[in-house]
Amino acid sequence: MIIKAYMVPHPPIAIPEIGKEETKQCETTIQSFQMIAKEIAVLKPDTIIVTSPHATMYRDYFDISGGESAYGDFTQFHCPVSIEVQYDMAFIDCLKQTLPESFPAGDEYNRDVMLDHGTMVPLYFIEKEYSDFKLVRIGLSGLPLTMHYALGMGIQKAAEQLDRRIVFIGSGDLSHCQKADGPYGYHKEGPAYDEKIMKTMGTAAFDELFDYPHAFLDAAMECGHRSFVIMAGALDGIALSTHVYSHEAPFGVGYGFVSFTPKGKDESRHFLSLYEEKEREKITTKRKTSDLYVTLAYEAVEAWVKQRTRIMPPEEVKGRAGVFVSIHEHGQLRGCIGTISPCYDNIAREIIENAISACSRDPRFNPITEEELPYLEISVDVLGEAERIEDMRQLDPKRYGVICSTPDGRRGVLLPDLEGVDTVEQQVKIACQKGGIDPHDEDVIFERFEVVRHV
Repeated sequence: MIIKAYMVPHPPIAIPEIGKEETKQCETTIQSFQMIAKEIAVLKPDTIIVTSPHATMYRDYFDISGGESAYGDFTQFHCPVSIEVQYDMAFIDCLKQTLPESFPAGDEYNRDVMLDHGTMVPLYFIEKEYSDFKLVRIGLSGLPLTMHYALGMGIQKAAEQLDRRIVFIGSGDLSHCQKADGPYGYHKEGPAYDEKIMKTMGTAAFDELFDYPHAFLDAAMECGHRSFVIMAGALDGIALSTHVYSHEAPFGVGYGFVSFTPKGKDESRHFLSLYEEKEREKITTKRKTSDLYVTLAYEAVEAWVKQRTRIMPPEEVKGRAGVFVSIHEHGQLRGCIGTISPCYDNIAREIIENAISACSRDPRFNPITEEELPYLEISVDVLGEAERIEDMRQLDPKRYGVICSTPDGRRGVLLPDLEGVDTVEQQVKIACQKGGIDPHDEDVIFERFEVVRHV
């Protein structure tokens, strides 16, 4: 069973052999590490589980470090300190068996025997006080937050099946952009994220973790949010008492410490099921007010995912235009395919074909499954005619989409009014990246277009 969980940062500079004189600037962080290490020594866990943003990370898979043991050192920080641990292979095997067969997690793709600093920094302080434990190390992924929470729920089930005393360490720094002279400069979202996450975690309000907009997380340049979500899932349905040790950002990077002590079952704290119910209700309500184009896209996706059939285009939809169909799930892009100019004899057929491609042929994602259908949000962008521009001042990322192309046929397209794309420079950079184009190439042709967005 999980007897305690901790949210901790992982600043190498807090290690005296690395930070040297600079450790004086983060004494509060060091003291919090030391207090937690002493607590863990009293708890005497058999296993410590660490989720780390710096372990092996895949876009669509959770890496559970395999093998019997792992080694790590701080030579990249010019420090001779090293750490060696034994993995809890029985727990890892149990976890893989506990998770649903289709759940994207395991140790099949990577057996990285080198520990990362997101794991080693907490272990450095823990091993000063206690070392009689085995480790389970889990990486994050680019999958939705709901999948991270579900992985945590699987960890809880495995913990309940095995006779283990387990401490969970959710390793992650907070925002990295809180000072103008810090390593990543200053963004207003930086201190805003730290204030918000410390309140969320300090009160164990784990339902709030799903409500952080992705653009906000990106702008805050945090690295621990997904780690904390996995930890929250491992404490699903459990009443908790919390203790906030400290929070500081001496170098422009947030370091926060919170502990969670289980106090028995609490049926009101099954936050994933509550969130999914809320999402289903929201999307059901939204679909009732969707216009014909969006309804057509939903019906095309459902028919393809369930029966692999194409619906017939309604006769009343006339005209031709390029169309993009975008699919989001739990706030994250799940598929987007479109045509800049019309390829079919009417706009209805254009929507149907692009909806099918967006749900099943977007090379960035696996095909959408039937279980995902209740959580999908679909929008349809109908494109106006593209016009060539000679001056970047003619662009506006909120009003115009952009097409970047070269004489040899490379082309990148980006729609307007996208979350997190606020400047012309960002818009052009992303569009060029999609086409494998250097935006500074003299041969690049830029075009702009307007859209009518149906949501």
